Amino acid sequence: MKLIVKVFPEITIKSRPVRKRFIRQLAKNIRAVLRDLDPELSVEGVWDNLEVETSVTEPRTLREMIERLRCTPGIGHFLEVHEYPLGDLDDIVEKCKAHYADRLPGKIFAVRCKRAGKHTFSSMDVERHVGSQLRQQCGAAGISLKDPEIQVRMEIRDQRLFVVHQQHDSVGGYPLGALEQTLVLMSGGFDSTVAAYQMMSRGLLTHFCFFNLGGRAHELGVMEVAHYLWKKFGSSHRVLFISVPFEEVVGEILEKVDNSQMGVVLKRMMLRASTQIAERLQIDALVTGEAISQVSSQTLPNLSVIDSATDMLVLRPLIASHKQDIIDTATAIGTADFARHMPEYCGVISVNPTTRAKRARIEYEEKQFDMAILERALENARQVPIDRVIDELGKDLPIEEVREALPGQVILDIRHPDSAEDEPLQLSGIEVQPLPFYALNSRFKELDDNRQYLLYCDKGVMSRLHAHHLVSEGHQNVRVYRPASSKPEAGSWKS
Repeated sequence: MKLIVKVFPEITIKSRPVRKRFIRQLAKNIRAVLRDLDPELSVEGVWDNLEVETSVTEPRTLREMIERLRCTPGIGHFLEVHEYPLGDLDDIVEKCKAHYADRLPGKIFAVRCKRAGKHTFSSMDVERHVGSQLRQQCGAAGISLKDPEIQVRMEIRDQRLFVVHQQHDSVGGYPLGALEQTLVLMSGGFDSTVAAYQMMSRGLLTHFCFFNLGGRAHELGVMEVAHYLWKKFGSSHRVLFISVPFEEVVGEILEKVDNSQMGVVLKRMMLRASTQIAERLQIDALVTGEAISQVSSQTLPNLSVIDSATDMLVLRPLIASHKQDIIDTATAIGTADFARHMPEYCGVISVNPTTRAKRARIEYEEKQFDMAILERALENARQVPIDRVIDELGKDLPIEEVREALPGQVILDIRHPDSAEDEPLQLSGIEVQPLPFYALNSRFKELDDNRQYLLYCDKGVMSRLHAHHLVSEGHQNVRVYRPASSKPEAGSWKS
């Protein structure tokens, strides 16, 4: 299969050195994203297009390649093509017939040709000649340049002809690694996941910072959705997941800070902590999912007071977004289900929160706060490379594993629905129920307490993590199903 990758249009208006640097970075990223699917993958080109060629023929692997490229920042769109040596106009007709003859009978069509190089004919000459011949030879109903049912597309570059089969759109933006780094404050809900995606799709290398306000289930949920976002949109680069234990900070705020000011003070503490983390890691900016006046702490006066706690740039890509637009984006990128099932946590809930915080009042309240507690939270923060976060979490958890399910037991397939659909788990005489990992914590309590449940995933890591959490919550009817034939799939977010 051969693909022609068209870069994001904004890249083409950059200066020559910047444009070449961006495209070189994009080529490097494509190799990194597809390397595990085809170690011999070829990526060539340095100016306006990249040509990606693979010898892989297995349909499922090819579909996975296309899906990964659709989620690779820096790509505007890419074309599936067949390449031929360039002949005369009649030869071009024959090459197009080979691919379009069975699709044209009775259809209105148009011919589109893009050309680069020196030739004795123009693009319009090609379109007229090929269109006329295809109409006569293939039984087409007619030609319409404005509203065709089928487009016969080709590109001619010097002495090469590319007949286009299909176009795939991608996320656009700039290539990861070509711009600066950011640290996203992640809660795992709709807003923070969409904010992270928007930074990544713009080409900013995005690390994740989670402030744990007291819930193991919440921490696990945020780790899962951060890993999902990285795997889907940013796997060309390794980034970090930082988890900061903030329970003691919350406790100090509840004890020392006036009720109406607690929400603003908590946000300022998070900015202080994330600033120190970002400075240590030489990260250039902080990112939050805040939208103007969505909640009480996000009014303009409050945001101004919150930002005064740091000298670092704070980016808010959703600042003027409507909630429904944010939810729609989360649905499109695949984080909405995570957000809907994200475990609740107990944080700072003010009875009458201020919407017009005064800096002097906030600073007065903070004088009562023991800053040593904030420093202790930073000292106890855990920092893990995002590609290892799930494996790191799953180490040494004392959970019973079974190799063979027994009649009466229920296997809960907790894989992502895409994986469960691609490779359905079917066992004779054993009940298998799909229950995606992101919904497991919220829906497990609805199941029959008198039945034994075996959690299943591809690698056995996610199932062990969730089983451990459910047991710690008091559910004793949980085990992990690890059949002897199961094979680990390195780096798969779907497990």
